[in-house]
Amino acid sequence: EDVISGWRSHGVQRAAGSTGRAKAVALLSAASRSIGKSNTNEEARRDILRLLHFYEETQRVLEEIQQEVESLLEQVPAAQQIRSISGLGTVTMACLFSCAGDLRNYAHGRQLLRRAGLNLAERMSGKHKGQIKLSKRGDSMLRKYLYLGMLNLVRQNADFRQWHAYNQRKGMSKMKSIFKLIGKLARILIGMVQRGETYRSATSQDLVA
Repeated sequence: EDVISGWRSHGVQRAAGSTGRAKAVALLSAASRSIGKSNTNEEARRDILRLLHFYEETQRVLEEIQQEVESLLEQVPAAQQIRSISGLGTVTMACLFSCAGDLRNYAHGRQLLRRAGLNLAERMSGKHKGQIKLSKRGDSMLRKYLYLGMLNLVRQNADFRQWHAYNQRKGMSKMKSIFKLIGKLARILIGMVQRGETYRSATSQDLVA
């Protein structure tokens, strides 16, 4: 009856029928002959405690690293300007400065894209020969975190979310829109640093530009 009651609580249909009762009896009969360990509950409890301890220790280490990164970013001249872009995380910012260097040395966002290998180039060999594709001849770590950072921006930043939606309404695929917005982000970043400005939320006119 306990087995049947448990099945019912999980939505099993006709749990108390003749077939259901026969299966319950067979299950209990097999369990009575099981050679499984009798102390599994205690072992499982200790395993869970070890995992929780490992999780808590990992969280503590990650928090320490986060604080150290935050402290280092305070020493970067342009960090406060970049921080004004809501949704651009600490890890993305740290990777941006560590891989790209001083953003004041860039004259245009295209240079930052080229540094990340996100500029367009003609393929000279392979099955895509003659096609225009991303060059990927740059810093792969910078490329990775610009991409991940943009995924976060389209979720958390109202401007980038609207730009992303607008691109898709125009028939652009989600992936193509993401890479187009990375180019826009690069122009915004370099423009902000060159002019010494913080980020200003876009106007409705900007959203269709």
